[in-house]
Amino acid sequence: MAELLRKTVGQLLEEKVHDFPDHEALVYADRNLRWTYSELNEECNLVAKGLMALGVEKGDHLAVWTTNTPEWVALQFATGKMGGVLVTVNTNYRTMELEYLLKQSDAKTLILIEGYRGISYVDTIYEICPELRHSQPGELQSKRLPLLKNVIVLSEKPYSGMYNWSQLIEKGKRISDQELKARSRSLHPDDVINMQYTSGTTGFPKGVMLTHYNLVNNARNIAECMKLTKDDRLCIPVPFFHCFGCVIGTLASVSVGATMVPVQEFDPEAVLQTVEKEKCTALHGVPTMFISELNHSNFSKYNLTTLRTGVMAGSNCPMEVMKAVMEKMGMKDITICYGQTESSPVITQSRTDDPVSLRVETVGKALPHVEVKIVEPGSNRVLPPNTQGELCTRGYHVMKGYYKNPEATKEVIDEDHWLHTGDLAVMDENGYVRITGRLKDMIIRGGENIYPREIEEFLYQHPKILDVQVVGVPDEKFGEEVGAWIILKEGETADAEEIRAFCKGKISRHKVPKYVFFTDEYPMTASGKIQKFKLRERYLEDIKGR
Repeated sequence: MAELLRKTVGQLLEEKVHDFPDHEALVYADRNLRWTYSELNEECNLVAKGLMALGVEKGDHLAVWTTNTPEWVALQFATGKMGGVLVTVNTNYRTMELEYLLKQSDAKTLILIEGYRGISYVDTIYEICPELRHSQPGELQSKRLPLLKNVIVLSEKPYSGMYNWSQLIEKGKRISDQELKARSRSLHPDDVINMQYTSGTTGFPKGVMLTHYNLVNNARNIAECMKLTKDDRLCIPVPFFHCFGCVIGTLASVSVGATMVPVQEFDPEAVLQTVEKEKCTALHGVPTMFISELNHSNFSKYNLTTLRTGVMAGSNCPMEVMKAVMEKMGMKDITICYGQTESSPVITQSRTDDPVSLRVETVGKALPHVEVKIVEPGSNRVLPPNTQGELCTRGYHVMKGYYKNPEATKEVIDEDHWLHTGDLAVMDENGYVRITGRLKDMIIRGGENIYPREIEEFLYQHPKILDVQVVGVPDEKFGEEVGAWIILKEGETADAEEIRAFCKGKISRHKVPKYVFFTDEYPMTASGKIQKFKLRERYLEDIKGR
């Protein structure tokens, strides 16, 4: 077992630049962008200097709201060199969610693309910060977001109050190589370098603080379990704003000097085209992505024979899908990962030499240097093998905590440093784990974590709604979909379309309830607690009766 690394994200990249300077590091098949490790490093240095020139100090928070662009990759490693904390922003976010994240994270800088899926990100930030329209770049004075100063748009088109990317790079020329090196030397592996927002299991999204030490070691262990090497070319269609994209994807690749081949916005045929064109040997995805690729009408037209390994994760991986990926896509060495943002993210992973049965029926065993135990919920008593309980984990991979939320941190990390995942699992005598359910009622839709209370709190704002309960209901494509059971105020009438229209543009598309049911009462316990699982059962009975 290799020793844990005491390196920063910036040092990890520079080590590979030294080892493989002329090896391809980053390739975008659709825009003919090809950077060697030396060229990627040069770009990251320019970006790091640009951020320093804007006054971004070590520990300052930068929110990044973009799809899988080359600039995202440059920012990930640039912040790893100059110490700004990269705060990832879900590309599905709308005004309410973005404002909450920027405010809660104390972001001083926002980097964004012009728009995505018909939504103008530029108009969204102007709506939240109308003062931006009349500000000089870098001098924003926002009433709602007093800490936000810099807004940088990935466009050469001028926007009031914003820098564009080339201006950022130009400003960096004021900073010397020596200044950047001095900043890099001041960083410590235990510094927080990345913050990702998770709905978690209680309340509103929380900022998970992840350190260089967390991320560098998790990435390296993931790569080792996949048998990823410098000679691999990894297609990354999963979003960078998730740990899946920026740890299991980009960081794992760099940890071994492999080539990153991102797909900017997921499209099944674009993935198939990229794999064929770039002769990718590895591919990542959540189950719904693999299902879309396998079922694409042009699937058989593409040559996927170079594929060997990759990761399927994000939600429960159906056995038939796993088998089809291995047989029809040739990914004989595909692995399954299980974890959560709070664990950097991977806790357990299957190995390439595991029997097929273990690779399709379990989520593997603990990564090196990671402890896993199954406890009786509420008592912390360790349970014997093959007994269902809550999965807990301890090790280098456990987050530093939730940003500005020590109470929530204490709820999930106990005095002995065990992270309580909230997931129910069974572990066999050899340490292989099966995830069997969730202690809490979080919804996982196509790999996206959705916390019902957040949607409930939003829907309570509807003038006709008296009460609302949000529950995950089974869905063949996404694993789960959002279902809302609504009690209307006396004398009011409404239909499902009105409820969905109320949500549009205010909360992310994947959080808008697909199913809306109107009811007069909820199933309750004797003590008056609502039984959400019975609402789910009621839905399943209705489906069977049709």
